[in-house]
Amino acid sequence: MKTRSYYQCRECGARAVQWAGRCDACAAWNTLVEVGGSAPAAPGTPGTPGKRALALSEVRCESVARWPTGLHELDRVLGGGVVPGSVVLLGGDPGIGKSTILIQTLAAMSRDLCALYVTGEESAAQVALRGRRLGLAAPRMKLLAETNVEAIIAQARLETPRVLVIDSIQTVYLPHLAQAPGSVAQVREAAAALVRFAKESDTALFLVGHVTKEGQLAGPRVLEHMVDAVLYFEGDSGSRYRLIRAIKNRFGAVNEIGVFVMTEGGLREVSNPSALFLRQDAKTAPGSVILVTQEGTRPLLVEVQALIDESPGANPRRVALGLDGQRLGMLLALLHRHGGHTTARHDVFVNVAGGVRVTETASDLAVLLACASSLMDRPIGRDLVVFGEVGLAGEMRPVPRGQERLREAAKLGFRRAIVPAANVPKRRSDGDIAVFGAKQLGDALAHFLKE
Repeated sequence: MKTRSYYQCRECGARAVQWAGRCDACAAWNTLVEVGGSAPAAPGTPGTPGKRALALSEVRCESVARWPTGLHELDRVLGGGVVPGSVVLLGGDPGIGKSTILIQTLAAMSRDLCALYVTGEESAAQVALRGRRLGLAAPRMKLLAETNVEAIIAQARLETPRVLVIDSIQTVYLPHLAQAPGSVAQVREAAAALVRFAKESDTALFLVGHVTKEGQLAGPRVLEHMVDAVLYFEGDSGSRYRLIRAIKNRFGAVNEIGVFVMTEGGLREVSNPSALFLRQDAKTAPGSVILVTQEGTRPLLVEVQALIDESPGANPRRVALGLDGQRLGMLLALLHRHGGHTTARHDVFVNVAGGVRVTETASDLAVLLACASSLMDRPIGRDLVVFGEVGLAGEMRPVPRGQERLREAAKLGFRRAIVPAANVPKRRSDGDIAVFGAKQLGDALAHFLKE
């Protein structure tokens, strides 16, 4: 049967029978690349019946066993440990610690399980030198320097590992495909072959993926749909702190984070990340507010900083680091309309200290109070925490897990809080935080000015 090539989008993985300048699925330009093989079958093609459909009550469900990785923070991100037969995709910038954390994980798991580390970017000697430098003892961990997927699977069937690492998916290839390693076709087909092997042999598989300049995983986005979990390394390579965030997880919560610090002995987990991101001195400064954010199942205290200064140009700047830049513009409009403070002639810079990225809307109140504090040059007490979403009408909207946020703040010594009225606890016991519930943005600003 004669085969013909087709085209696939590098961004979303959509297929097309002919090249076009723009992808019809994701509207990205110049992302269609030619892929060898047969084009996808036309919809409506008749097929033979397969397995019988089962009622939901007929499906047998068993509890999923998990293997601990030896790193509690990584176990938290994975949902409690590694699930046999699961496929985990780990992405991050070069030099951020992907290989380091995986060799530490395999060294710990190899005490009870057979593990195989396949490297396509380094030699086996280089990986062994890193392991010795980190002081790792791995009696049942084996190394393989190979890029041929068929050879990797053949060796894995021979060694029968329970945990397999491929570092990285962009370096391996299938010999029957004419494309170069790292191309769309090679990445997709190589990953599909490795995923089939993992599911058939019940082997836990870790895939290392490169990222683009925009911070997304290189290759087709369809790769993210093929795996069970997608983890991203966050943080500056020049900083000591590293965050691992779960973007997708079929066996646990998404947006869960694990916090690590890079040392000479490898990555070390941080048991109390809230204390890590807060300043230890008691000095107060205008524009600094402590926010209690929720990352997955963990409350996390971070410092939101704002700097507002007169703009020398006609177009004031709006810069947000660690926050949504478009939402910052909306919050500044709320500050003017419902708070009476205008920033039309000022540059506004907002930053989340420590390199943490906050995506939830519970940061609205912290950003507004930080901007008001900087604009009026009035510091906020270091014993105060805030959280809450602000609507376009200026109303304070409740956020989930308010009780857990307040308990975490009390545990770290904070004594006061400004939260939405609906998040105020119904009962207060000894040692709890003094909570002020605001119904409108003006109530929160007025309470701040009374201090």
